[in-house]
Amino acid sequence: MTDQELRTTAFPTLDPAQLAALGRCPLTALKRYLDGEKLFEAGKCDQKFFVVKSGQVVVVDDTEEPPKQVAAIGTGQFSGEVSQLAGSPSLVTGLARGECEVYEVSQESLRQLLNHDQALSDLILQAFLARRHLLRESGEFAGPRVIGSRYSQQTFRVRDFLTRNGVPYTWLDLDIDSDVSQLMRQFGVTESDTPVVSRGHNLFLRNPSNRELAQALGLYRPLAQEVYDLVIVGAGPAGLAAAVYGASEGLRTLVLERTAPGGQAGRSMRIENYLGFPTGITGGDLAERAAFQANKFGASLTVATQVTRLTFDEGRSVLQIEGGKTVAAKCLLIATGADYRLLVAENCEQFEGRGVYYAATPLEAQMCQGSDVVVVGGGNSAGQAAVFLARQVRRVYLVIRHDNLYKDMSSYLARRVEFARNIEIVRDTVLRRMTGDGHLSAVEFNNKKTGETWSLRTPAVFSFIGAVPRTEWLPAEIEKDPKGFVSTGTFVGQSPHWNAKRHPYFLETSRPGVFAAGDVRSGSVKRVASAVGEGSMAVQFVHACLRET
Repeated sequence: MTDQELRTTAFPTLDPAQLAALGRCPLTALKRYLDGEKLFEAGKCDQKFFVVKSGQVVVVDDTEEPPKQVAAIGTGQFSGEVSQLAGSPSLVTGLARGECEVYEVSQESLRQLLNHDQALSDLILQAFLARRHLLRESGEFAGPRVIGSRYSQQTFRVRDFLTRNGVPYTWLDLDIDSDVSQLMRQFGVTESDTPVVSRGHNLFLRNPSNRELAQALGLYRPLAQEVYDLVIVGAGPAGLAAAVYGASEGLRTLVLERTAPGGQAGRSMRIENYLGFPTGITGGDLAERAAFQANKFGASLTVATQVTRLTFDEGRSVLQIEGGKTVAAKCLLIATGADYRLLVAENCEQFEGRGVYYAATPLEAQMCQGSDVVVVGGGNSAGQAAVFLARQVRRVYLVIRHDNLYKDMSSYLARRVEFARNIEIVRDTVLRRMTGDGHLSAVEFNNKKTGETWSLRTPAVFSFIGAVPRTEWLPAEIEKDPKGFVSTGTFVGQSPHWNAKRHPYFLETSRPGVFAAGDVRSGSVKRVASAVGEGSMAVQFVHACLRET
């Protein structure tokens, strides 16, 4: 899609019949604003949705001084973007230019409107997604500012958190940007305080935790003190699919996510074998659309929400949340997925976030453009990373422990790696040592067959060497296989923890009413499509359990 096509999608105009129908709709209220009055404000939650009947509304980024105009909304056009349905604070401010009349719609009424009018829903949702893309990619919107060094692990963590949650932001690099010192003096902070996050005068945080950052940006939402029909732990493909199907079928649905929607898949720069996307789709785009879809149907999703423990009370699952809060559920879906296994090499830990990365996205590629880089691993994730990085760097060394690239990698991808002119496959080799002064500068390899040792100067190593299930928070009542993945279905039918008279459902764990889907489940196919299928299938078993009780 060209920039012009994107802007046309982002700012459509309702036809006269649609505008007249809104005027008659009981969900809307006609309001009049005078020149300069605010309709919505950056940083504020529970914003109204506005359709302009007459006059004009200008949208400004007030992190700039003076405020910078981002867009103008005229007759028949409407306000809002992705944060509108998610219940997050607005990223921008809207001001009346001259007198204007608007139809005002509350957040809950907007959701009803979208579910009742398909044509209007398609128009608005496509515009919302296009606007978020423009805010993030056009360079016309500054958003929160992150001040910190490219060699700081904490700066990388903050930037990674914002990027994975789709929050547009501006990074000011302490090591490169000349204006940073003046800005830091203005804020009264020193280099030891960084990373610093600011948004005009409304947001100012010194080295915030992910939870503190999520709270400031409205990504973390208060948890209702009620019993949910379905609580989903993990917002990867399986968890998001379950959220969409559960909420759309009327279940009171809550999703608890540790970091950001998408899981491992959300960090993939190209998913080509997912049905319906012949040209591929990035994991970030897929996750953003899925989370948006879940919000559309009324699922509640909160990030930076770490579940630490699971207990049971009168047949219900009780989840302990980091910070002391609890959530109760009639049915629970475990969809926590798996984390990439940490690379074992001398000095590796001290370079994580400063040259050692477990994802290959534009965020990481920005740190090593034009250099020689190393990718460790022989599966699809490593192959996709190598192909993506080959377009950003001088040379990619793909290091595998064996000699057969086709052993763990899809054939189409292995062929693409082999034909890439600047990808060198290093077989039968392990990475054994890293060196650098504050950030990675060189690595040492060992050939397992010949015993030969050799070194390479590089600023970046990308590791994809298998996965470890995120099941450390689960109690003994939830049985796991020898590798720590959750057992389900026929594998738990004879478990001493199984106390129901019926046989377990296919995705049910050793505790009735508790299900597992996606990569965390023992025996699952580690593919996005299968995770989505399991997540949606789990909702049907949830309905069956709810009928029983």
